Amino acid sequence: MTGKRKSYSGAEKGKIALEAVKGALTQNELTSKYKVHSTQISTWKKQLLAGVPDIFSDKRRGKENAQESLVDELYEQIGRLTVERDWLKKNLNCSAAKLRKLVDNDSKALSVRRQCELLSLPRSSLYYEAVCMDSLSIELMHLIDEEYTRHPFIGTRRMVVYLHLQGYTVNRNRLQRLYKLMGIEAIYPKKNLSKRNVAHKVYPYLLRGLLINQVDQVWSTDITYIRLSGGFVYLVAIIDWFSRYVIAWSISTTMEVDFCIETLNVALATGSCEIFNSDQGSQFTSPKFTAIILAKNIQLSMDGKGRALDNIFIERLWRSVKYECVYLRNLTTVAEANKYIGEYFVYYNQERNHQSLGYKTPAQVYAGESAQGIMIA
Repeated sequence: MTGKRKSYSGAEKGKIALEAVKGALTQNELTSKYKVHSTQISTWKKQLLAGVPDIFSDKRRGKENAQESLVDELYEQIGRLTVERDWLKKNLNCSAAKLRKLVDNDSKALSVRRQCELLSLPRSSLYYEAVCMDSLSIELMHLIDEEYTRHPFIGTRRMVVYLHLQGYTVNRNRLQRLYKLMGIEAIYPKKNLSKRNVAHKVYPYLLRGLLINQVDQVWSTDITYIRLSGGFVYLVAIIDWFSRYVIAWSISTTMEVDFCIETLNVALATGSCEIFNSDQGSQFTSPKFTAIILAKNIQLSMDGKGRALDNIFIERLWRSVKYECVYLRNLTTVAEANKYIGEYFVYYNQERNHQSLGYKTPAQVYAGESAQGIMIA
């Protein structure tokens, strides 16, 4: 190893995980602040949330003792070499950071590979140094976001040409990676449009030919990229199709399913719908997400492949949010994003008149005032 690797105590990992849970800083800001890769931060966050119930459990200490005894018993039964057994026992119950520190590159008894195997530690992690996203990538993502919002049919090939004309020399491979990170893809029929988990069940699209003529008949949801001056966050919203009313929304620094579930629970606490529509993204096909909807006897509907316009109303919402709020401000922090987007949704629901609603506001129509029905093609 060329340099000394920083190790983190349990208290330090807990502090970082708590900051991730609070969501006050973006993943990029946390990586820059603590020099820890975003994947590791997400892992610590999940471990923190999963371990909360055990903090108050009387069985926790007993389980730890039982696990240690089981390790000793197994080693006696298997009859491993004494040098390996003694070395492993000495290094039990360490954090990942401490385990990396315990690897001895100069050991003659055990190779580095064998030490990593005994510690269940990926050998590649010994040599990796966490880095935050560079400023050029963030700048490119902001430009992509603006052009994609204007022309959502532009794919990575044409985006390369657009960026070259703006003075940025960038190849398509880099743009494909940024598109994936932003959660966007060009709108046109093709194979494998939706980035879904193939192990998750996909439900059929139920809205084709349907007349939507009342509130709470169809809700839909989606996630979009929101730029900040030094990073980015993700915004999820649930909208009523008939009234265009935004029922619930939330901002997260990652695209994990948990913040989508929290937003769904907020929406369902206010009422229910007959059909819930989404795309085939892994967050919305997750059994944890779909189970909540099915438990309410709501029909699930998912956009077909190559049919991004199946969720057209929430796509129009994203365009309004970005042009009328995000692009008019230089949002710098997660707190600012929450503040100004929250204020915009109040304006959108309560004050913004829609031509398609007879110049009524979404709140007026959602409260019961009449509007023209929608026939889905």
